[in-house]
Amino acid sequence: MDKDRKPLIFDTSDGQELRINTINTYLKKRFGKKVVKLSLDGGFTCPNRDGSKGTGGCLFCSASGSGDMASGSGHIMTDLDQQIELLSDKWPKARYIAYFQSHTNTYAPVNELRKKFYAALDHPNVIGIAIATRPDCLPEDVLELLSEINDSTFMWVELGLQTTFRHTMERMNLCYSLDDYDNAVEKLASKGIRTVTHLILGLPRETEEMMLDSIRYVCKKKIFGIKLHMLNLVKGSQMEYLYPDYVSFETIDDYVDLVISALELIPSEMTVHRLSADAPRSTLISPAWSYKKRTVLNQIHRELRLRNTWQGRCISRDAAVTP
Repeated sequence: MDKDRKPLIFDTSDGQELRINTINTYLKKRFGKKVVKLSLDGGFTCPNRDGSKGTGGCLFCSASGSGDMASGSGHIMTDLDQQIELLSDKWPKARYIAYFQSHTNTYAPVNELRKKFYAALDHPNVIGIAIATRPDCLPEDVLELLSEINDSTFMWVELGLQTTFRHTMERMNLCYSLDDYDNAVEKLASKGIRTVTHLILGLPRETEEMMLDSIRYVCKKKIFGIKLHMLNLVKGSQMEYLYPDYVSFETIDDYVDLVISALELIPSEMTVHRLSADAPRSTLISPAWSYKKRTVLNQIHRELRLRNTWQGRCISRDAAVTP
């Protein structure tokens, strides 16, 4: 540990030394107020659910397409209003980003996408949009729509990569490749569109060094942000039947140690959008402790201070490894 190096502190506005460049801090600085993401289920599906590339979905994915917290009544404005009403007492002056979360949110005819995306942006309290998708679902007409939206509002696109290792991709039934991801990042960058990459920590048969190799790989890309998920085994997923006894991390300490190693490799300018995972307790199988999201996050922040380390501390010394 570099005892003589001054730690990089990203935010002290809440009285704490925040050693991570969180998306919350970024948005607060950019817009001058609290900005909250509202999760939406736009009614889409995925190419490895409908048979065009595969069936059953990614093995770890819940029946809701990893959008268990998302609202999906079919009326986007109503879903936004209901969520804002629930949050208005806590954050009466907040503004919101409409987050299309469930399934693959660019996997539909472009006219349908246009209608739903602009319906969310029409809400008076919505100041931006985030769109989660797969790296193989960005045809040219969709890219043009995203570019049009990006030119008129604040936006980012989230790409579910999960891992950089081909054998893991195949085992998890992702039905896309690392080349698909590389091409998607390049296409989005050419349009000036911010990209956020999802990685899952704790996938079956992956070692800690493999997970860190995936971190190294995506951090060499020109991306806006990164999202780290802890693998949760949930009811209704294919993993429930194929890996019924699987536990990604035995203890919170095990997970926190890995996350801190990952953070040290992430460039300081890259926004961190997630460090844990959300799964309703009613569907969570393992790790049994992972629903304690606040406990996990508090321990990460505490350990960063105790170890006198921070996001990006090791990046200048670390040699990149290409999987």
